[in-house]
Amino acid sequence: MAIHDCCSQPGLRPFIDAKTDMLNRLEATRSTELIPVEQALNCILADPISSPIDVPSFANSAMDGYALRAEDITEGVGLQLIGTSLAGHPFSGRLGPGECIRIMTGAALPLGADSVVMQENCRSEHNVVYPAGPVNTGQHVRFPAEDLAQGETVFEAGTRVNARVLSVLASLGLEQLCVFRPLTVALLSTGDELKNPGELLAPGDIYDSNRIGVRAMLERLGIRVIDYGIIADDPQLIRQTFLNAATEADALITSGGVSVGDADYTRQVLEEVGRIGFWKLAIKPGKPFAFGHIDDCAFFGLPGNPVSAAVTFHLLVRPALARLAGEALKPTPLLQARALMPFRKSPGRMDFQRGIVSTQPDGSLGVVPAGSQSSAVYSAMAEANCLLHLEQDRGNVAEGDTVALELIDGLYW
Repeated sequence: MAIHDCCSQPGLRPFIDAKTDMLNRLEATRSTELIPVEQALNCILADPISSPIDVPSFANSAMDGYALRAEDITEGVGLQLIGTSLAGHPFSGRLGPGECIRIMTGAALPLGADSVVMQENCRSEHNVVYPAGPVNTGQHVRFPAEDLAQGETVFEAGTRVNARVLSVLASLGLEQLCVFRPLTVALLSTGDELKNPGELLAPGDIYDSNRIGVRAMLERLGIRVIDYGIIADDPQLIRQTFLNAATEADALITSGGVSVGDADYTRQVLEEVGRIGFWKLAIKPGKPFAFGHIDDCAFFGLPGNPVSAAVTFHLLVRPALARLAGEALKPTPLLQARALMPFRKSPGRMDFQRGIVSTQPDGSLGVVPAGSQSSAVYSAMAEANCLLHLEQDRGNVAEGDTVALELIDGLYW
């Protein structure tokens, strides 16, 4: 799979162009496995799922009350109470004219009954029940196949199994699922200045937060991580680590070393052992982002600044890994909000500023900056609940202007 080198082209690569090109150059894994449904959280379905049963499979009550025949309701006339239907313990007889049974939520509707009246709307005396008001046929009844019909396609292949999907799959009685093999991703940081949390800092040192944060985001996506730790600024060591990772993982994610500093060797080594798809994007934060391949292993080079690393992971690496994992990609919903204070921006790069969006008294959305927009200030990133999508040619945003944004307070952040 040849990848052309876009780095020699003048200027910076537009975001949408780069993302589209990257996704088109990635192929999903075809390896599948059969797993118990209880272990399917965060897995990607390899086959469409059709319902083997009607859901619900029998008519049941949506309320605690009394099951009866709607045609028997006459003001002031009582119905004879002849039994009870509980969830898991249905009434075994048949309801005749002028009769009713006590029924609980989820219990099977007895033969002959067609409606349920809430217990709050009934009066009971000496096994005679007096329903109040009119009753419509089918009232408070859940009918067979009301949710899903036998043979109906419930989920398409490529669906990510989240908690909601898992609950639906369990309701079908499925014991096993065919899913794509989970991805394995190698992860490392480069830089002589980096130290692990808990180590003492020498002058000029900083703690490696990028690798810790990216690993957490990967694990929340159900990805197996091979953590190579911190690699020194040594081209030979970086080269050997890249080659080792490419034999063990579906993708390699690095942090740092993709800029143009004297000790930034990541791009140099990638050119030697693999091939670059693109490097340097017209985005802020995250301009020095690299994409390529080492043999069949996809390569993603995140910038060293922590906000840039997190934003480019969310915008570019996350959908790329979804494509590799076989997940069906969906467009990111963008919301419209009113700027409640100015946002500074210069034309030339698409800017993904961090914001705090909230609902205003009139029901509209309003957004303010989440502290400093510096790509080195991650504490402001931790406060944000959205990313503003400020167009490449756009300048400063004035108070009252409309901006597009996406929510980022998701499960994997």
